[in-house]
Amino acid sequence: MFNLSRWALLFSDWQIFAQGFLITVAVSIVSLIFTLLISFAVGILRCTHSGKIRGACNAYVCFFQNTPLIVQLLFMYNVLPRIGIVLSPFACGCLGLSLYTGAFGASVIEASIKAIPRGQTEAALSQGMSYIQTLFFIIIPQAVRIAIPPMTNQCVNMIKNSATLTVVTAGELMYRADGWASDYGCYSQAFIFSAVLYLILCLPLSKLAEYLEKKAARG
Repeated sequence: MFNLSRWALLFSDWQIFAQGFLITVAVSIVSLIFTLLISFAVGILRCTHSGKIRGACNAYVCFFQNTPLIVQLLFMYNVLPRIGIVLSPFACGCLGLSLYTGAFGASVIEASIKAIPRGQTEAALSQGMSYIQTLFFIIIPQAVRIAIPPMTNQCVNMIKNSATLTVVTAGELMYRADGWASDYGCYSQAFIFSAVLYLILCLPLSKLAEYLEKKAARG
């Protein structure tokens, strides 16, 4: 760990870690976009009056929340090609992270919607607004303010979970670090440096989540 020559070797190969870091950032951004879309779509549908729609959404959430992400990724990468669905490692990683994190995000959105007092819905309906209008103009704007802090935490978890993409050779930070460490036997240096890079990504978001939670509590 304290061998300066090994640290010098690591910094001489900084491009390897930089490439992995950029791929991690790209995967996180793409996955975040799809996670938000999935979270809001499924979260809203779980609040509908249709039992079939709620049942389908509940099945999705139950499956992805209660199975390991690494199993889901390996299924997409190794099993889907057997039925003709071939995904690149990058696409597989983005899809896996989005579906997995979206299942947790959907629960956050559903809980935020249900946290709005029912009297507001009844008041809007009594004024002639449709249920859809009430949902999108009255309920969701308030629910979003409630959902922002926990959704920020889900974003942090998604970035950390991106390390599991190494099993599908997505080329992200953990994959590059593990490969470099295997080549040179410098595991301590590689993983400490990787942890610092993950910290650079996640710590500001964690602090933002704390700030938003305190602001919501004051509000």
